[in-house]
Amino acid sequence: MLQKFNEKNRDLIVNVNGRLVHRDEAGVSPFDSAVQGGDAVWEGLRLYDGRIFALEEHLARLRSSALALAFAEIPSNEKIIAEIRRTLAANGMRDGVHIRLTLTRGVKVTSGMDPRLNQSGPTLIVLAEHKAPVYSKAGLSLFTSSIRRPGPDVLDPKIHHANLLNSVLAKIQATAAGADDALMLDGRGFIAETNATHLFMVQAGTVLTPTVAACPEGITRATVLDICRAERIPHEVRDLSLTELYRADEAFCTGTMGELAGVTQVDGRRIGNGEIGPMTQRLSALYGKRTAAGGTRVAD
Repeated sequence: MLQKFNEKNRDLIVNVNGRLVHRDEAGVSPFDSAVQGGDAVWEGLRLYDGRIFALEEHLARLRSSALALAFAEIPSNEKIIAEIRRTLAANGMRDGVHIRLTLTRGVKVTSGMDPRLNQSGPTLIVLAEHKAPVYSKAGLSLFTSSIRRPGPDVLDPKIHHANLLNSVLAKIQATAAGADDALMLDGRGFIAETNATHLFMVQAGTVLTPTVAACPEGITRATVLDICRAERIPHEVRDLSLTELYRADEAFCTGTMGELAGVTQVDGRRIGNGEIGPMTQRLSALYGKRTAAGGTRVAD
């Protein structure tokens, strides 16, 4: 799956530390920690009719990740939301928008790894794009990558960091294999997630998803589990093997950028009947009702 360029984004205004500039003029210092070592945290947000769904949860995860990385300074939620509002207003946006929110450790006085070299505060980047959910509604194909998701003994997945080489390498393998995305296992051989989304499967009416031992604490994932609780849909969070996925009745991925997307093929093997299943369709509709009814108002 390859995203296509949207002409609406040709003249985007990007927010870099409060400066609103054309996308072609936007940039960060070569001394910024994101450039020097991927030393940054990020969130993906989605705008629905002027409201960002689960904004407080996303900002809480951003702050938690920055605290785990010992950022000396973290902007307040009020400051971040104000910059989001400014960015959306500058672009005239209110719906069908994905926002990439990045907070770096900031600019260093000289190149080097030591965080004590960061003496100017963090860098906040707000990138808002016209972007509908990116995954095909016809069903995704996955390829199991040899690249593993690390656990907390290597790099705790609870830190939503911007160093995504692990995912990029897995995506390269999946693309070479002709699949839409990569399925990634943890260090023990159990399913972790895909290179970009969390994974769910359905077996005999029960919704199953892996633990977060080797994947981030997903906001969309948590919403789907909450929907299952509210609708009394049987569900389990536990270790899941490839064998269980191969023989599942349905499978789907979740994430802010793509919402819920059905998976119909894994490693060339058909999942269920090879079509988007009824549970996936039901949960997708219920998720749509939540995003339509909730969220924090950020655009008129």
